[in-house]
Amino acid sequence: SLTDFWTVIMEDVTGAQLIAEALKAQNVEYMFGIVGVPVIEVAMAAQASGIKYVGMRNEQAVRACLVVSGPGLIHALGGMANANMNCWPVIVIGGSSDQNQETTGAFQEFPQVEACRLYSKFSARPSSLDMISSVVEKAVRTSMYGRPGAVYVDISGDMVNAKVDRSRVRLVPCCPPPPVSMADHMAITEALDVLKGAKRPLLIIGKGAAHGRAEGALRELVEGCGLPFLPTPMGKGVLPDDHPNCVAAARSRALLQSDVVVLLGARLNWILHFGLPPRFDPHVKVIQVDLCAEEMGNNMQPAAALLGDVNAIVKQLLEYVHKDGWKYPADTEWWTTLKEKMAANATMTKALALQSTTPMNYYQVFHHISQLLPHDCVIVSEGANTMDIGRTMLNNYLPRHRLDAGTFGTMGVGLGFAIAAATVQRNQNTGQRVVCVEGDSAFGFSGMEVETMCRYKLPVVIIVVNNNGIYSGVDAETWEMMGKMGDLTTVAPPVTLLPEARYDEVMNAFGGRGFLVRTEEELRSALQLSLSDWERPSLLNVLIDPSSDRKQQEFPWLTRSNL
Repeated sequence: SLTDFWTVIMEDVTGAQLIAEALKAQNVEYMFGIVGVPVIEVAMAAQASGIKYVGMRNEQAVRACLVVSGPGLIHALGGMANANMNCWPVIVIGGSSDQNQETTGAFQEFPQVEACRLYSKFSARPSSLDMISSVVEKAVRTSMYGRPGAVYVDISGDMVNAKVDRSRVRLVPCCPPPPVSMADHMAITEALDVLKGAKRPLLIIGKGAAHGRAEGALRELVEGCGLPFLPTPMGKGVLPDDHPNCVAAARSRALLQSDVVVLLGARLNWILHFGLPPRFDPHVKVIQVDLCAEEMGNNMQPAAALLGDVNAIVKQLLEYVHKDGWKYPADTEWWTTLKEKMAANATMTKALALQSTTPMNYYQVFHHISQLLPHDCVIVSEGANTMDIGRTMLNNYLPRHRLDAGTFGTMGVGLGFAIAAATVQRNQNTGQRVVCVEGDSAFGFSGMEVETMCRYKLPVVIIVVNNNGIYSGVDAETWEMMGKMGDLTTVAPPVTLLPEARYDEVMNAFGGRGFLVRTEEELRSALQLSLSDWERPSLLNVLIDPSSDRKQQEFPWLTRSNL
């Protein structure tokens, strides 16, 4: 009827509704956040528009989030910085004090847009309600285009409930996928000339290759050309860790002795020792593949720079390789060196893993975990020794199935990652488990997120490898003795935590399943039970030898502290 027509045309919508509709138009499916004044209505509007809302307990654990003003946004800055450093597309929506109260000392007043510019690719506040859709679209597009990263959209409290006639609002359609660019053909030729001249080539597969979904083309390049490859921590799984060409077990030797390195979506930062001696040969040649022009030449000048999409560029390389049928020989001294070192390291690791001591060491724990984890599970990991040793022993077989502390080395992100992964896995009905392997110190940063898991019945399996400290701790007897020696604030080593802390009981308190694990048999039994339970989360509190450490390194003088 004419009345209904005019009702639709003259319908008023709130700022909260416009934010939700703009996000929905950009195909946002999930919102993670902590609500309060002034963003409660935004979360409610998001749910009304069909976006799934997951309420968290700590802003720093959130990846794509809705936060309150002032302290709430400040807590989220760590997560934004982590996303930006790791090149992950994250959208943060933050409430702020009313515009007409700026500079007056308003509730939780803070220069949020300005602050977020340090930690994001884009930071803005819509100037009016009818601009919300445009700003949200630009934020989403900026988070994905070029090198991905965090973006921030600020919504003042008075805009959340303010209303505007819908006819005045232009809903911006979803931005298209990021454009795909290819490298210059001359650069491809130069790169192949360098690669074909290599005596000791090495491909390094970074998380940029995972983001670029280059696994198919990379498998063809590795297998077709017979090249050894080394994944970065979050490049694991782009090609399976048990692939015969994976030389991760001889990482130090591979980096030190290679004469040509092809960086595929990886950066020469601290994780790769900046590409410099003493970790790399001083005369190594680097072929750099990256979608960010500013990354080219960081820390060392590349012999060839291939700017563009990793997947597209690998396909370009394959096109040229197919023409002349080039292949790196399988019977070279380089392959012999790598295989011998891999075998020697595997023997050393196996000896540690097969020890039958109680309390257990790291290698025993990871040996049994690796035997029981399904090959398609998503592994989330954070900690010091827990993450470092676990990376070498817990294989990834599929791309984009590993999340860890990443480039920024951020602790406290693991449980948030696990919640996000489990939410997606459940809603997509993939049947894949999410396993979160934590050091006891790392778990403490966001441990209360176990309540979030229990509230939403997310069947995450958390394994806390508990050594009573940061890097190392002391046993209960030593702790008691130190307590008798005087004030623990002056006696206890700064790295120590409470011995045998009952993290399992925290999970029990919220209705999940907690297990206290001391022996190999208890570990296997608890993990099998946890993996069979799809109704609730589980936490295995695995008590290990507080003095357990990493195996002796090939080059002990090249430790992290000496970098």
